Amino acid sequence: MANTDLTALTGDYTIDAAHSTIGFTVRHAMVTNVKGKFVDFSGSLHLDGGDPSASTASIDVKMDSIDTGSADRDGHLKSADFFKIDEFPTMTFRSTKAEALGDEDYRITGDLTILGTTKPLTIDLEFNGAAKDPFGNERVGFEGKAEIKRSEWGLTWNAALETGGVLISDKIKLNFDISAIKNA
Repeated sequence: MANTDLTALTGDYTIDAAHSTIGFTVRHAMVTNVKGKFVDFSGSLHLDGGDPSASTASIDVKMDSIDTGSADRDGHLKSADFFKIDEFPTMTFRSTKAEALGDEDYRITGDLTILGTTKPLTIDLEFNGAAKDPFGNERVGFEGKAEIKRSEWGLTWNAALETGGVLISDKIKLNFDISAIKNA
C-alpha cells in the first residue's frame, strides 16, 4: 500500500467504473455457478479517515448493463421474469452506517433497492490501499462481498428440475472491486 494514513484520505471520491467491478455469482441447476456483472454504474464515496463511521457510499447501477456472457440469458434477466428493466431501469445502494472492524476491514450497511423494493444490505469491505496514479489522481481501492436472497426483492422466477431442486438458487453472492478517484 502506498498510503495508509486514513486521515489524509478524508474527502469525496467518484467511483471509477472503468477500473471497478460490481459482480454476482448464482448457483445454476444445483450443480454449477454462473457469474455475471453490471457494466454501467456510477457512484460516490465520502471517506472520513478520522471517523470512519461518518463515511458514506452511493451507487446507481443501470440494469440493462447486466453481462453474464450469454446474450440469451442476459435478455431473460432484463425481462419481466426478473429485473423488468423497462419499469425499473436502476438498482441503487445508499449507505446508512459505516464501521471500522480493525486492521483493513470495514463494514458498510445501507439500503439496496431492486424492483422498487428497498431492503437493508451489509457489505464487508477490505481496504486495498491508496495511491497516486500516473495521471495525478488520488485513488483508493476496496474489495467487498455480501449475500442476498433474491426473493426478498421480488426476484422469484424459477423452474423445477426433474431431479429435484430448482434451476436458480435464491442465494446470490455479490462481489465488489471498487477503485475511486478523489474529487479535486
